[in-house]
Amino acid sequence: MPERRVVIGSKVGLHARPAAMFVQAAAKQPVKVTIAKAGGDPVDARSILSVLALDARGGDEVVLAAEGDGADQALDELAALVARDLDSEE
Repeated sequence: MPERRVVIGSKVGLHARPAAMFVQAAAKQPVKVTIAKAGGDPVDARSILSVLALDARGGDEVVLAAEGDGADQALDELAALVARDLDSEE
C-alpha cells in the first residue's frame, strides 16, 4: 500500500480551517485515503471529526496511505497540501 510521511506545515496543525481544507481535498480523491500520526492508528481522511481527533499539530509527522488506481497521485496531492502552511493562505 503506497504511503507518504509528511510534516504538517500549518502552525496550528490539522485544526479548524486546515483540517477542513484537507478533508475536502481527500473527499475528492478517487481512492480512500487514511491519515495517522506516526505510530498511531489510521483514520478516514474524509472524516472531519476523525482528522480533528488526531490532534495533529504543526511540525508533527503524519502518514497518509491509500490503495487502488490513482493512489500515488492522490497521496502526492494530499501530502503537498499538508506540508503547506494553510493558515497563511487566503
